Amino acid sequence: MRFVLAIVAFVVAVVLVGLGIAQRTVFHESAKNNLTVELDQANPFVVVGPDALTAHPGTQTVSVSGSADVYVAYGRTADMNAWLGDVPRTLVSYNKDKDRLTTAGTAGVYATRSPSPAPQRKDGSATDAPSTAAPTASVAPAATSAPGTSVANVPSPVGSDLWLNELTGQQLVTTTLSLTSGISLLISGNGGSVMPSKLTLSWPVDSRTPLAGPFILGGIIMFVAGLVLLLVGFLHFRRSRGPRRGRPRGLRGLLHVPPRPAKDVTSTGEARSGRRRRVAVSVSALLLLSGCSPDYWPSPASTEPAIETPDATAPVADPAASAAPKPGDLQVEPAVTVPQMERIMQRVSEFAATVDSSRDAKAAEQRFTGPALANRVANYTIRGTLTSQPAPPPIPASPLTLTLPQQVTDWPRAVLTIAKDSAAPTVAPMALVLVQDSPRTNYRIEYTMSLAPDAQVPEVAPASIGAAPISPEFKGLVLPTGQVGAAYADILTSGDASKWYNSFHTGGDQLVQQLGVEGQNTVRSGLPKTASIEFTTRVTANPILALATNNAGALVALALQQEETVTPNDGGTTGFQTGAVAAALSGFTGKSSKGVQRVTSIQLLFYVPSVSTTSAKVRLLGWSESLIGASELK
Repeated sequence: MRFVLAIVAFVVAVVLVGLGIAQRTVFHESAKNNLTVELDQANPFVVVGPDALTAHPGTQTVSVSGSADVYVAYGRTADMNAWLGDVPRTLVSYNKDKDRLTTAGTAGVYATRSPSPAPQRKDGSATDAPSTAAPTASVAPAATSAPGTSVANVPSPVGSDLWLNELTGQQLVTTTLSLTSGISLLISGNGGSVMPSKLTLSWPVDSRTPLAGPFILGGIIMFVAGLVLLLVGFLHFRRSRGPRRGRPRGLRGLLHVPPRPAKDVTSTGEARSGRRRRVAVSVSALLLLSGCSPDYWPSPASTEPAIETPDATAPVADPAASAAPKPGDLQVEPAVTVPQMERIMQRVSEFAATVDSSRDAKAAEQRFTGPALANRVANYTIRGTLTSQPAPPPIPASPLTLTLPQQVTDWPRAVLTIAKDSAAPTVAPMALVLVQDSPRTNYRIEYTMSLAPDAQVPEVAPASIGAAPISPEFKGLVLPTGQVGAAYADILTSGDASKWYNSFHTGGDQLVQQLGVEGQNTVRSGLPKTASIEFTTRVTANPILALATNNAGALVALALQQEETVTPNDGGTTGFQTGAVAAALSGFTGKSSKGVQRVTSIQLLFYVPSVSTTSAKVRLLGWSESLIGASELK
């Protein structure tokens, strides 16, 4: 019976091991779920919609081929549609019923959206819409195209700040992403005359075989059980065999049976021990082989880690917003995501270092505007004559300690960020305001301000939500944002005699000490008696950025200009000191009977608290000041 059971155990072992191996071979499904589509090469762009990218769960492996040059970018769907505007494109969608990708050519339509609140002027009025024809380093001007139009008339997507990432290659581009809903893929020929012709999207399939391990292990156990039964059967068979003939009883006591040598006993024991070790080692090896992969065993389903995941956006309404959204309006979203902002700042930092070194004022217009551009242009001019003049402070690329994008639906749009130079830990962090005038222009720096040593930036919404813009007349603040600049300018002019003096926290304000009444009197006392000086401080026409904070306050960025006018008395003359920065900037080195003038740009970042905050005052968080103009009076 034991032999029969051993045979049954061997048969069961073979069946179980066979089933386990079949789980990993014959019955094993493909590790990828692939969808392929041929692309229409008539249109200059292909857009792969979110429904196609998320047709199956898991990360997406994207393969694009069919042209000498392949360009792939991905970004938020709304941003991509805005950038494309009315340019024709081929849209790749997913047909769920047939489980396949479909293509359709479409003439681009840039849907009219509710305009974002325009930046404020000094009087609180909205600024005019900026021109969309501003040049950029890598994005061509907008153009309307039709199928078959020359590539030269099609805008280039390369280098756009709207994309979360870009990929280029020769003949083939393959990458693995983890894109969520709301993200689209843009494909083009990277400036070539031939568009890619083939797109393949792949998603991983759960290729685990949780029964393979148990089957193989069960087969091994049955095989060992069969061996045990077979061995026991042989031993029992030998013991059950009696002698074929008996010995005479009389000789039993006369026969002398010599004892077995100890050597033989020892060697037999060692042989049995060796066999046991070999069996144990074999069984252990088989057990290890059967459990070498976690895919062989039952386990809870695990989610694959994301490789590249853009920040999701979840905008919320803010009570400080200038207007509540109306039914039918597009949902507001932050101007940028954190990965997008990090990419933009890296580009801007490298660009600024290049133009600051070459002193190329024209090229600087590609990444600077407003007061930030005026400061750099003046610095380049001064350094052309006065070589000892230092370059502007470098633009830090990382880390970004704060990213606060504006909640917008359209353009222009802005973002406030605070960056710290990782290579210079002793240098104060820099607050920057970047603006984007239109979908096809890149972000440009408008304000650059060094944070004050005691600056306490209030808590703000995460970048995935963004901040609502504050109306210049909003009454929920201790001072409306449209009046902050004019009030501070009055303090610089009048000191503690200003009616706004008690509305600001001026204790320890170094800027008030340097450019206010105290600093002005110091400059005045250094002039000869034959000259007089007048100071005038005013708000510039540059846009004012006001963004809400979590405690119902506002962060406000704006610019002032302070003019110093020196005129001679009693028919004398005056001029700039020889070798001074004003002389280098103006080019005027002589003496004037009319007088001379210096213009200083002051960029400011304020925190304006809510009226509900007890004894709250407006606080200066950061500033920068530099000479931007000098001339002889006309």
